[in-house]
Amino acid sequence: MSDLQETLKWFGWGYNDSQFYGQDGIICFRGDKYPLGGCELRNFTKWVEKKFELTVDPSKPYPQLPQTYPRPVENAPFLTELRGSTKVEHSLEGIDRLIRCHGQTLNDIYSLWHNKFHRIPDIVVWPHCHDEVVQLVRLAHKHNVMMVPYGGGTSVSGAITCPQEEKRTICALDTSQMNRLLWLNRENLTVCFEAGIVGQDLERVLREQGLTVGHEPDSYEFSTLGGWVATRASGMKKNVYGNIEDLVVRVRMVTPTGTLERECSAPRVSCGPDFNHVILGSEGTLGVITEVVLKVRPLPVVKRYGSLAFPNFEQGVLFMREVALRRCQPASVRLMDNEQFMFGQALKPEKSWWTSLVDGLKQRYVTAWKGIDLSEICAATLLFEGDLKDVKRQEAIIYEIAAKFKGFPAGGQNGERGYILTFVIAYIRDFGLHQGIVAESFETSVPWDRCSLLCRSVKQRVVSECHKRRITFYTISCRVTQTYDAGACIYFYFGFRCVDVANPVALFEAIEHSARDEILSCGGSLSHHHGVGKIRSNWYRKAVTDTGSSLYSATKRHLDPKNIFALGNLLPLEEDIQKAAASSPASPASPPKAKL
Repeated sequence: MSDLQETLKWFGWGYNDSQFYGQDGIICFRGDKYPLGGCELRNFTKWVEKKFELTVDPSKPYPQLPQTYPRPVENAPFLTELRGSTKVEHSLEGIDRLIRCHGQTLNDIYSLWHNKFHRIPDIVVWPHCHDEVVQLVRLAHKHNVMMVPYGGGTSVSGAITCPQEEKRTICALDTSQMNRLLWLNRENLTVCFEAGIVGQDLERVLREQGLTVGHEPDSYEFSTLGGWVATRASGMKKNVYGNIEDLVVRVRMVTPTGTLERECSAPRVSCGPDFNHVILGSEGTLGVITEVVLKVRPLPVVKRYGSLAFPNFEQGVLFMREVALRRCQPASVRLMDNEQFMFGQALKPEKSWWTSLVDGLKQRYVTAWKGIDLSEICAATLLFEGDLKDVKRQEAIIYEIAAKFKGFPAGGQNGERGYILTFVIAYIRDFGLHQGIVAESFETSVPWDRCSLLCRSVKQRVVSECHKRRITFYTISCRVTQTYDAGACIYFYFGFRCVDVANPVALFEAIEHSARDEILSCGGSLSHHHGVGKIRSNWYRKAVTDTGSSLYSATKRHLDPKNIFALGNLLPLEEDIQKAAASSPASPASPPKAKL
């Protein structure tokens, strides 16, 4: 019913024609959508061999589509009324159901590859507008059908993964057909889009008008506007344009008890609690987001990349703190530690003789003249946007601050590569899994006075957990990705060789959970922008207190009294199931089991 099957992989991240693969013992990348397309990555191959003692095996097959699918749990009255009283498109086809049963967590992809999903949506629906969503939610509430709002399917928190213990009929509500620009007000610089539009399509439409929202999360190519709102997303250029909560003017969400929205589109109101913020971060548990009014800006005249090198991570963090203190952040400034810096260097394609010679001279300049240890060096990537005068002023300030902390310019080309490679990293996760490496990212936000401590402590905790579990070949790295007056966002990347490990994902999750405990003990948050979902729900009550948790539960009971949006996000799934049982009529029988 959509282009998902044609354009995107059914078994992992991204486009069908974009993929890391092995050929003659060398890791390569196919596809023309990214700068690495068509490249042989010999340095990356050496990095993998050294880090994991693993040789690429090109003969390993990727998973094939299953021959059979779990039999759907039928709710005949719902299906009859859906067909008779609405014009909403729907499907009971196995493949349509399978690709909408999961997001993009490591657990999701591993379960998909190993046919572990015994519960997938029983029906998929494609509404085309707000009014059709209203009809569908009313029907689901009337017939006690569980609903999963599905946007781009890029969740890395387990938020859209089908609850495996759900007994009711599960309906996946795919918002991909709700992708229109509804109106644009040039005088107010506001725009209204339907929530199912994908990030890159939204920006393409606005570019034609000379405008931009400027929201660029790592998942920007595939994630949707509704998903950004539902998870309180953050983008790489938030320093100029803001996070999603800064960009939203109004939002409409359909719930079983009515549509929640603010009537006024004024830039700010003092009218009691802001219900936009009830919807922001609700993670599909309260209703379906259908339309969003956003702020827009004129397209920048100049876009310029840059990069900086620092002798060590601590100096880099001090630089980031000073930039935030002076509120002079460029559109994007991201600091990577040494491990991530070396990883990024390894991803550079094979060079010509001349380029290799020049790089060798640059390295000698760094190590001999600058006196920097290559085992300590770290780097920051920069993106400047604005008019030429402003960009030049920003560059001068940033490079002046960098020098204060022993940093020096490392070139615009490196900055551009570092920025764009962000969109390729997710493909590496799937290639690693295919070759016997489990890897994933996790993130947090932390006050400035605990930033360096948290980075050190979490990496040490992961190393300790690996040693305890006799994991020899692993990588753990971090980067500071967003800065604020009071703190920063930190991303961690962790992976280990899992050849001959019986349940590698369970082992990975156990270590990641230990890392999360360490994050919280160091004063970090449960999440900066990925959201809570299912995989962090066990910490949610403590993070918001019992009072906050009860307030959320009371809101959910009012808006969704039958718990048809029982995704198990925020509060653990067991609590959702108990509420559903207490407030709903008898559910249909347990679904029959069928082999995948």
